[in-house]
Amino acid sequence: MSDAAPHDTPLANTPLTDAHRALGGRLVPFAGYAMPVQYPMGILKEHQWTREHAGLFDVSHMGPAFLEVTARTGDEEANHRAVARVVEPLVCGDITGLKPGQLRYTLLLNGEGGLRDDLMIGRPLSPTRQGMLYIVVNAGTKEADFAALIAAAGDRARLTRADNRALIALQGPEAAAVLAPVLPGADALTFMTFDRIEFEGHTLVVSRSGYTGEDGFEILVPAMVAGRFWTRLLADERVRPIGLGARDSLRLEAGLPLYGHDADETVSPIEANLAFAVSKRRLKAADFPGAGRIAAELAGDLKRLRVGLRVLQGAPAREGARIVDEAGEAVGAVTSGGFSPTLGEPIAMGFVPPALSAPGTRLGVIVRGKPQPAEVVAMPFVPHRYRRAAAAPVV
Repeated sequence: MSDAAPHDTPLANTPLTDAHRALGGRLVPFAGYAMPVQYPMGILKEHQWTREHAGLFDVSHMGPAFLEVTARTGDEEANHRAVARVVEPLVCGDITGLKPGQLRYTLLLNGEGGLRDDLMIGRPLSPTRQGMLYIVVNAGTKEADFAALIAAAGDRARLTRADNRALIALQGPEAAAVLAPVLPGADALTFMTFDRIEFEGHTLVVSRSGYTGEDGFEILVPAMVAGRFWTRLLADERVRPIGLGARDSLRLEAGLPLYGHDADETVSPIEANLAFAVSKRRLKAADFPGAGRIAAELAGDLKRLRVGLRVLQGAPAREGARIVDEAGEAVGAVTSGGFSPTLGEPIAMGFVPPALSAPGTRLGVIVRGKPQPAEVVAMPFVPHRYRRAAAAPVV
């Protein structure tokens, strides 16, 4: 998958494109949209600002949508089970088991168990909205994803796209304090939960989630109020606009895969080091695409695994760089790489054989034709700081 649109295809704008230009954002083609890669502050400072304060991102190129059963009953649980049955044959996650207000990261699979996409699926909190799912897919795959959902739904459910709205991410340790007076109640959300909250008489969908490893929120905003909402958040001195360049370096430090780079249709959830996203219930039932392959890989029949790499000397190893063992033999390839502003050193992710995947394993990366020493390290490179719900007390 390429993030860039074909040269002869006009780029789409988001509801915030004019705001980015007014702020001096440098717009580049990304997934068919004109998106800000950085602002005058620069990628390094934008990255650091998000880690220390609150960064504001336009991620409206993504694919939010709502899937709703066409025939609701008076039974809320039955309505939810009905819409979950539409989606579960496509993914390896437990959608039936979602609690009201819960959001789940899951994986859309092809028939061989390869990743067609990674996505978020949420069950609404409101009793009157059971039988509906909130879905957010990746920008570069959204047309194929939406087509697959529509085909699976048939006449049982209807998909309503919401990618004509703005999707805004507020990320960083001060994000909750910034958002609390603007959207009362948002700070009560915990990681991977969501709700509907009013702003100026309009309904926003607010989830406590993100792609930076920091605490934060993703907020779906009607286009007509998107500019005012964006401006309201930027009026807070703790907030700065952040482009896709820093979003990429932040997600790399967080050890989060980028679809089309660290995962594609040849890569399984186990190879991608995303086994946590495979439901135990679904695996036992073997009722999702590629379940046999995935079960075999979990049992040890695994050829490669996504790992984190610390580059010990030299320049950053970028996507496509060869990974070699201590004898200099090629054993894999880098899929994402760059300089970590937080750690002050180059880091990367890539695929290696399982026998070479343990933290501490010494490897090398080939940069500009020359080997540089590297070491396998545990991910995330920088600890996540999500605000999780408190664990129930043991009695």
